[in-house]
Amino acid sequence: MTQATTAPAPSSAPVWREVREIGVTLAAALILAMVIRILLFQPFTIPSSSMEPGLVTGDYIVVSKYAYGWSRASLPFNPPLPDGRVLGRQPKRGDVVVFRRPHDPKEVWIKRVIGLPGDTVQVRKGQVFVNGRLIGQTPLQMVSDHDAPQRRVLEVREALASGKTYVTYDGGPDQPGDDTPIYRVPAGQYFMMGDNRDNSLDSRWSADLGVGLLPAENIVGRAEIVAASWKPGAGLFKPWTWLNLQWGRFLKPIR
Repeated sequence: MTQATTAPAPSSAPVWREVREIGVTLAAALILAMVIRILLFQPFTIPSSSMEPGLVTGDYIVVSKYAYGWSRASLPFNPPLPDGRVLGRQPKRGDVVVFRRPHDPKEVWIKRVIGLPGDTVQVRKGQVFVNGRLIGQTPLQMVSDHDAPQRRVLEVREALASGKTYVTYDGGPDQPGDDTPIYRVPAGQYFMMGDNRDNSLDSRWSADLGVGLLPAENIVGRAEIVAASWKPGAGLFKPWTWLNLQWGRFLKPIR
């Protein structure tokens, strides 16, 4: 008579090995994503109209964090580290820069660099003078403000001595900020302006109202590209709005 034998119970080791491998893979992917976000690139959403027409509300942009080196502003939550930048490099006039607002570092703003350390900057009748020289302006056409169609503005192309050009909005004469004193930009600071010149709180205003002069250590990085853009009202937690896109604004270089 043959004696029956009991089959051995299946081992749980292969299951746990697979779970562990999945966990290690996810952890590695998370660490890699954090390294990329902290050291290389970070996405931001444009919340206001101050950089029209180049950037509009709802644009989802990519910022290169290595362009000017790293500071505490580059890190999540702006930790209380010493001032200064690691491998710091100076922005160029005309760069579009994301930074932590000096008056409230929890707020992340975006403007264009107009004045470098050592420069003088003045606005007279809406025209910008750097070191006494006028930034070239070419009026283009009257258009409706992208975010406020009831508002008519003049598109103006500005040209820097370097050859870089970009388009701004002019809301008309005698607007606040159209005439300023001469600002002298100290070492380690920058003078910033929004392209929507009559709808931007920038370095023309004191730090408690606008930007004031921007310390280099507050810079997060250089805005590189509009990856995508959503119309007003779209949101992460409103799935029915996820395809509410501004289709003509995909993969637009930021000039």
